[in-house]
Parts: sequence; structure tokens; C-alpha cells
Amino acid sequence: MILLTISIIISSISTPAGYTRVQTDGFGSFIRNYRLKEDKTVYLYNGKKKPNQNAQYAVLDIPVGTVDLQQCADAVMRIRAEYLFSSRQYQKIVFYDNSNKPFRYEAPYSQGRLDNYLKLVFSRCNSASLEKQMKPVPIRNIRIGDVLIKGGFPGHVVIVVDMAINDKGEKIMMLAQSYMPAQDVHILKGPVAGVWYPLKEGVIDTPEYVFYSTQARTW
Repeated sequence: MILLTISIIISSISTPAGYTRVQTDGFGSFIRNYRLKEDKTVYLYNGKKKPNQNAQYAVLDIPVGTVDLQQCADAVMRIRAEYLFSSRQYQKIVFYDNSNKPFRYEAPYSQGRLDNYLKLVFSRCNSASLEKQMKPVPIRNIRIGDVLIKGGFPGHVVIVVDMAINDKGEKIMMLAQSYMPAQDVHILKGPVAGVWYPLKEGVIDTPEYVFYSTQARTW
């Protein structure tokens, strides 16, 4: 049985027997330290409960806003931008729309300006443009912070928020998503110990969307 410890962050979620977390730093370490809410209910941007409350294992403490903007790709872009902002890599904060027009975060650098910048990005960029921006990666080489993405109108994307490995070299990953309409970012339930997914070729069946290993992308 997987339990959350007193320090409620992603790395507080136990690994299955025989597995240990993979080593990571930078973006991976940043994601592992995201706090989890004590309330596991997923709320929409308007404060209403999401009709399907059976997909999530835990809810990340990430603001969703009060308008229907921060959907699946938007949540991924927020997490990436927040990491780059926290590590003062401001010039790397750039996202592209479907015509390849760049939207860059510019000085003066502040959390308020970042929030306003992200609102603009959310209104111009989506899963289709994010899929174009990111690079294909073999599923065996996927890392924390990488994604599974199907660009479209709508498409969908989930982000890898943790990984573990056993003595045989078999890896498992933990996935998180937002969705439509805009809602709390949440860790998905999975087939291994209730929250993990095996890294494998072929179908990766999540509670609300089916992906394929060929849809793995990295920054």
C-alpha cells in the first residue's frame, strides 16, 4: 500500500517493492519537490468539482486560475516556465504558436509578470504547437519532465513527474495532467502499485486518454 508521508511532496509517494527512484537534478528535482494538496479532489477553474473524480491519485499544489485557460498543454508549459524562472534561466522561457511565432518572457523578471506572460501563452499555444516545439525521444530514454503528447484540436499531454528503477533495469514512471476544462493538475492513477506506469513500447493507457510510446517528447 502506498502512503503519503508528513512532508507532502511528489517524492513522498512510495515506490513499489524492489524499486528505487532514479537519480535526477535540475528540472527533475524541481518537479519531485512540488507540493501535493491534502485534498485529493480535482476542482475546475470555476470552483466546481470535476465530474470524474476517479482518475487522480493526488493533486498538485499549482494554481489553476479563474478562467478556462490552464488546460493540459498549458499546465506543462507552466511547470517548465516555473522551473526556468526559479533557476533564473529567463532567456529560455519561450513557447511557440502553431505558426512558429515565439512568445518570450522578457524583463523585468517577476512572478507577477511571469503569470501575465503565461496567460498570453495559454491563449496562443496548445498541444499542437507544443508537440512541434518538443523533440521526439525513445520511450526508454524518457526522463522526469518529458511528456507523452498527441497534438491536436483537441489533443492531450501528460508530463512525467517521477521515475524509479529496479535491479533488472526495469523503469516505471509517474504521470500528471490537467485537462479540459481547465482544472487542478493531478497525478494519475496507474497500473503499478496504484500510481506508476511501466516504461514500455506500445500502448500507454491512462485513465482518460490512450497514448503510444512513439508520442514521447523531450525539451
